[in-house]
Amino acid sequence: MNDDRPGLGELLRDLTPQVLGILVRRGADFAAAEDAVQEALIEALRHWPDDRPDAWPDSPRAWLVRVAGRKLVDAQRSAYARERRELRVHLEPEPGPREQADDTLLLLSRCCHPSLTAASAIALTLRAVGGLTTAQIAEAFLVPEATMAQRITRAKRTVSGERFDVPGEVAAVLRVLYLIFNEGFSGTVDLAEEAIRLTRQLAAATDDPEVDGLLALMLLHHARRRARRTSSGAVVPLAEQDRSLWDTAMIAEGVEVLQAALARDALGEYQAQAAIAALHDDAASAEETDWTQVLEWYDELLRLAPGPVVALNRAVAVGEVDGPLAGLRQVEGLPDDLPRRDAVAAWLHERAGDRREAARLYRLAAERATNVAERDHLTRQASRLNAGR
Repeated sequence: MNDDRPGLGELLRDLTPQVLGILVRRGADFAAAEDAVQEALIEALRHWPDDRPDAWPDSPRAWLVRVAGRKLVDAQRSAYARERRELRVHLEPEPGPREQADDTLLLLSRCCHPSLTAASAIALTLRAVGGLTTAQIAEAFLVPEATMAQRITRAKRTVSGERFDVPGEVAAVLRVLYLIFNEGFSGTVDLAEEAIRLTRQLAAATDDPEVDGLLALMLLHHARRRARRTSSGAVVPLAEQDRSLWDTAMIAEGVEVLQAALARDALGEYQAQAAIAALHDDAASAEETDWTQVLEWYDELLRLAPGPVVALNRAVAVGEVDGPLAGLRQVEGLPDDLPRRDAVAAWLHERAGDRREAARLYRLAAERATNVAERDHLTRQASRLNAGR
């Protein structure tokens, strides 16, 4: 037995999106193909001994493709017997690297189709590509399992009517993966880690520096995960985090991936965001952060992806480089209902010495907070200033 081989469950989870992508590329209906793959997985669990990898097929993926293909043909024969036609799934040998790459992007493209809402695209990606159960996805998003099942079913129905001969826009896929990453941890599934896993798959299957940029961004942010909360769950701002808790190996990997992407001279917004994250991770303390470079990268990011959220984050950098009053001037032109606007303005007012206005804005930001941890953090900031600390 080769101890380096993955367990049966891990192997099947990794192969599921690959097999599904092959069937979809060969013309199968999305929902029908997923059902056929699930049946093939059941057959694999029934016939492959978990504790004897030497008894597994020489090519597990090719085996699953053959069995899923037969299941798909059988199902289509039954459904369309009166029309005397069936869906053909050619039982070809295992695809080569280029075909596998196309299949990975094709499947992700379908799950992230622009006709789907962001919520539906996320759910379908986690189900079809991530291999998570409907119950796990529902728990992660704090909705009933029946609600999530309906959402996934509707999403499948939507994309089943779309013809996919070639992979779609990578940008749509990256947006969905980034949204998954930002959901973070909830329930039994760490969606940030799941997003990293899926982005690694995409990076291995494509030749796009922005995919590497997103992977680097995820790694550089996720490296700080242990320092973001106290043992009681309270939010710890970046400047106050214990940097000894940061994952230095993950930071090193993120920097290496980013440098390789930047060397290709095709700058995109995820690479720019990753560069900013790398500058924060590189500083031994908050005081040693190279804010001048951070601001330069925000200027690039604002050029690549102009919008109020980027402008608000840039205002923080302006406040560090040119002083809090300069930062406040940047904030003044932004929409009043922009998330975190009041919190940033409060921080800048405190830096400028106006503690009363800072406390008022912290209270206002707490009232508008979208989660309990953020609300409690902002409330504590207001109370600290009101107590003269």
